[in-house]
Amino acid sequence: MGGLKRILQGVLLLAVLAACGRGKTGESAPAPAALPTRVFPRVQPPQMHPDGPVIYTVDHFWDAYFADLGKYRTDSLYLGGVEKIRLEEAYGLFATLLWNVPPETAKASTERLYDQLAAAKNPAVTDALVELTSRYLYDPNSPVRCEDFYRPFVEKLAEGDLAPEDMKPQYGFQARMCAMNAMGTPAADFAFTDTRGRKRTLYGIEAEYLLLIFGNPDCTACKDLVVQMESSPAVAELGASGRLKVVDIFIDREVDQWKARVADYPAAWINGYDHTFTIRDDILYNVRAVPSMYLLDKDKRVIFKDVPPEILLTYLSMLG
Repeated sequence: MGGLKRILQGVLLLAVLAACGRGKTGESAPAPAALPTRVFPRVQPPQMHPDGPVIYTVDHFWDAYFADLGKYRTDSLYLGGVEKIRLEEAYGLFATLLWNVPPETAKASTERLYDQLAAAKNPAVTDALVELTSRYLYDPNSPVRCEDFYRPFVEKLAEGDLAPEDMKPQYGFQARMCAMNAMGTPAADFAFTDTRGRKRTLYGIEAEYLLLIFGNPDCTACKDLVVQMESSPAVAELGASGRLKVVDIFIDREVDQWKARVADYPAAWINGYDHTFTIRDDILYNVRAVPSMYLLDKDKRVIFKDVPPEILLTYLSMLG
């Protein structure tokens, strides 16, 4: 629970940013200030539910909000009667809860959110929730990002009627990128050169779990990640037992700069660089920012894709 608490704290830090929306209302709507406001309606799970309260909450998170949406105030301060900052806080909670249910449940919930937006036909609410979904689930800086959760939503944006036509190619590209190396699929293999000059492949490394990191020794966030991984008891324990191997790959063309800083990497890790430059040039992996981490199982199937560190460490701590 400590990891989840820290994740939620990160979400609430993001919540200080104002949601983006054009604030349009229907032509025949009453004056916005004349309509009532409300707090974001919380889900009340039944005492006895076969799937448990968290799954029920995720499944029904937005139902009460979308009910009679047009009866509530929507303007520069409120969306569907809920103050914008409070709506974003609610979205932060929703995004956090997605990590606490089975992936299929999470994906079905984001797809359902799109369907509810499409049915509501409220442009201002649509603008805000499309932006929040992108920022929380797709932005590489979000502490609860997950391309797999974002994918059902963005696929519908690319194909449906909610998005402007000029945005659909961008959403289509995002959907294709989210489909690459998705959770549960085999990770793409690639060749690399390690610190001793040996040519190796990802699939040639045997381990129960493999943590693949795309990093850069000159990147401040990458340096912080190295410290975070080295100080993790879970990573240390799994590494010492041989169950986990960490592979850090440099994917840019400034190889000489990487070689000059190679001593900064932990000696216990397998460190190397992409000598073919295919990972970035051919988008073998969609590395949108470094560091980017993938957790693979013994068959090189993706457990997590571009996983936030807190979520990864919480998962690894449960493997001991």
